[in-house]
Amino acid sequence: MIIAVDFDGTLHTGKYPNIGEVRPGAVEYMQKLKQEGHYLILWTCREGDHLTEAINWLKEFDIPFDRVNDHEPKNKAQYGGSTRKVFADVYIDDRQIGGLPSWEEIYKYILHLVWDGETGFCW
Repeated sequence: MIIAVDFDGTLHTGKYPNIGEVRPGAVEYMQKLKQEGHYLILWTCREGDHLTEAINWLKEFDIPFDRVNDHEPKNKAQYGGSTRKVFADVYIDDRQIGGLPSWEEIYKYILHLVWDGETGFCW
């Protein structure tokens, strides 16, 4: 599954441009998702030095990611080109309606997603 994960407010508690503390469970569950074979895209509005700071912070805390603001290569090849909106099966963002659930709840939600073969993933 391709999972796009926001940075500010989602993986840490700070507010752009500052980087806060690691959000409880973020390291553990991001590592679990990667170990289980999910493709993780860092999905952020950060750029330049602020993006470099974010990437270095992720590496410092051993939070895995496969790409930054870019499509999974097979997906890009299948559909051609590269749109501004990164394709993912799931988007994790603190700005979602209802706010950000705990990382444990996010992980459990992803575990229960089922591919129905026709319309994509469903609960």
